[in-house]
Amino acid sequence: MTFLEMLAAAEQRNQSQLCVGLDPDPARFPQPWQGDAGRIYDFCAAIIDATADLAVAFKPQIAYFAAHRAEEQLERLVQHVRAVAPQVPVILDSKRGDIGSTAEQYAIEAFERYGCDAVTLSPFMGFDSVEPYLRRHGKGAFLLCRTSNPGGNDLQAQPLRDVAGQPLLYEHIASQAQGPWNLNGQLGLVVGATYPQELARVRQLAPTLPLLIPGVGAQGGDAAATIQAGWRGTRGADGSIHSSGFAIVNSSRAILYASAGDDFAAAARREAEATRQRLLDATPA
Repeated sequence: MTFLEMLAAAEQRNQSQLCVGLDPDPARFPQPWQGDAGRIYDFCAAIIDATADLAVAFKPQIAYFAAHRAEEQLERLVQHVRAVAPQVPVILDSKRGDIGSTAEQYAIEAFERYGCDAVTLSPFMGFDSVEPYLRRHGKGAFLLCRTSNPGGNDLQAQPLRDVAGQPLLYEHIASQAQGPWNLNGQLGLVVGATYPQELARVRQLAPTLPLLIPGVGAQGGDAAATIQAGWRGTRGADGSIHSSGFAIVNSSRAILYASAGDDFAAAARREAEATRQRLLDATPA
């Protein structure tokens, strides 16, 4: 299946818009694993097992693995997802952004080495830094568009005076992704939950693209406002959701570190289940 087909299948099976972010910090692991980077796989696999029926996607953040020389553990972790939740896609959060043969190597890293279904990218260097990923049939790519950090204003909210209509940079990225850049039909955008008005604007410009939305949970984004602004679709008579424009709402730390005790996986499940339900409750009929 393509990435979007996997996403639709996971949504229908799990009735979820929740993406579980995997940002493993050994300093926050429960005892007796605390500080032990050799336990990254074990910690994340326990989280995956606990939330596999609640998630529409898993999103490992590569820096949390690479910083601890745990890339091999990341490879094993993606294989674990395939074994226990084959219907749930994996989005590699690496935010790569380079051109030509270098971009092709990063595509090999994401899709062949780690075996992920989609990747996050920085579009700052233009279309030729994105195109190598789009050659991969069925693989997804999410372009940074309006990110959840305050510093995103420095560039993303600046007008492009030499483009007709003088759109802001993030608006231009959204329009390009919805239009001429979406060569394989699997392109999406990263838009932060902490900016619901901008999120609604991106959805207006990109009505059918999947939106990967960080910022709900530890960063304080509002789940209801996020769904109202970013999700498009219908609800069945039984309350089931059917997306025409996916809102993939990511929560990482609030789920991963819901408990510092031996019950961390059970606590992660409770937090994931509560977040999933908040998102469903906010989904319009």
